[in-house]
Amino acid sequence: MPEFRSKSNSRAVFSTIILVSLVLSLIVLNLNTFNYQFQKASGAYVKAKPISGGPSVIDPNLKVEVVFKNSGKLETPTTSMAFLGPDDILVLEKNEGRVQRIINGQLQSKPLLEVPVGNEVEWGMLGIATTKNAGKTYVFLYYTEAEADGKGVLGNRLYRYELVNDKLVNPLLLLDMPANSLQKGQENNHDGGKVLIGPDRNVYVVIGDVGSRNGQAQNNEGGDPVDGTSGILRVTQEGQPVGEGILGDTIPLRLYYAYGIRNSFGFDFDPVTGSLWDTENGANDKDEINLVKTGFNSGWSQVMGFPPKRFNPENDLVNFDGKGHYNDPQFVWKQTIGPTALQFLNSAKLGKQYENTFFVGDVNTGDLYNFKLNADRTGLLLEGPLADHMSDSPDEEQSVIFGEGFGVITDIKVGPDGYPYVLGFDGTIYRIS
Repeated sequence: MPEFRSKSNSRAVFSTIILVSLVLSLIVLNLNTFNYQFQKASGAYVKAKPISGGPSVIDPNLKVEVVFKNSGKLETPTTSMAFLGPDDILVLEKNEGRVQRIINGQLQSKPLLEVPVGNEVEWGMLGIATTKNAGKTYVFLYYTEAEADGKGVLGNRLYRYELVNDKLVNPLLLLDMPANSLQKGQENNHDGGKVLIGPDRNVYVVIGDVGSRNGQAQNNEGGDPVDGTSGILRVTQEGQPVGEGILGDTIPLRLYYAYGIRNSFGFDFDPVTGSLWDTENGANDKDEINLVKTGFNSGWSQVMGFPPKRFNPENDLVNFDGKGHYNDPQFVWKQTIGPTALQFLNSAKLGKQYENTFFVGDVNTGDLYNFKLNADRTGLLLEGPLADHMSDSPDEEQSVIFGEGFGVITDIKVGPDGYPYVLGFDGTIYRIS
């Protein structure tokens, strides 16, 4: 009998273990399903969450304050922001296709604009820039336009609107770019999205390879002709080509300022030299910061990060009869962080040591980075373990980490007051002062 009881108890324990394992498996499966759906809805790179006590900066002389706390009135994720004036900010709701206005920290009752957008993965209301011209306020928007019934996507499009009586009106289509992958079953991701008004007063927009295209814009010599993907494109504020074209005289090649870009969520012009810098996202590693010269070829899809010794850009890349030029990245993260916005600080409000440096946000860690430029502003001023311009591990990044705990940073802008503002994925807006 004792032996029988022992076996019975063993069976009971074994059955309990099996039952617990099954329950845990179901829980994990449900969590994974939730995470997958969450990622599918909002981009597969979302990782960092804001610290419960709020973000902080390393410099003890500076502080982070909340300018706008999203209490659920803004639909997330929020992708970009732009200033109309002091304490007057426009914010984009990615999946809803809305442009919202926040004045003195208060969300206004009605959006300035609501349009149908695709919202799969990285589609949506993505980029915004504002400017004043001849007494008019123009708002430039980059978004994935959808059919009115939401059943189809028309394209990734750049529009110019006029701000009149708290509404965005008179849309003018400036650029019409692809939004769908050419590969069956491939996600329609890598749509880029940031918009800038350059020092030349022209409009710049960055777009990725849109579903892993593999044409000439992605450095495949035998691939499809350039189609408006994997590049930084430039047009006038009326949507016309600028000059004769950098890489060629046919459309859309004539519109390219740079190409060979896998995907990017941030770029800005150096306020001192007028040179353009961007962030670029690697596949699973080797995220980049680049100095984007005229006709710049970032190298994708043949190279990401620092190239191997056998790499020969003249033979391995598409150069459009010598008009395109490859340059190595200025900085590489060996372990991916998902870099996002890049913004120069063109004021001394945080101290002279930060004036004309630039800030970078990310997806994976919630950190805010600060980079200083060398004397001739053609490279980054990096020392110690980063002297090789590569971060081999998070421990090596401490000298360029400016703040932490922000969660996913989707945009950084300098306000009319000269201070940097940070937009979070969750709709929170911070000011650093």
